[in-house]
Amino acid sequence: MPQEQFFDTMRQGLWIAVTASLPILSVALTAGLVIGLFQALTSIQEATLTFVPKLAAIVAVFWATMGFMTTTLTAFFHGVIVPQIAGG
Repeated sequence: MPQEQFFDTMRQGLWIAVTASLPILSVALTAGLVIGLFQALTSIQEATLTFVPKLAAIVAVFWATMGFMTTTLTAFFHGVIVPQIAGG
């Protein structure tokens, strides 16, 4: 495999990883900021207050975007990785 093809495949794989993880990471960041602001304004320092809502938001977004992530990763695998394994 030529070096250019290897780096192009790695670049595409990293972009797919960013694209697939962006919904979950953005919701986790937003939920963390909102909960942190709420804790700072109310002076409530409860550990489960940060963990449970953030986990619930992440699970909900994962469930909602599971089809998109599966389709994106499968298309990348079948379009790029499998032909390289087969020698194409």
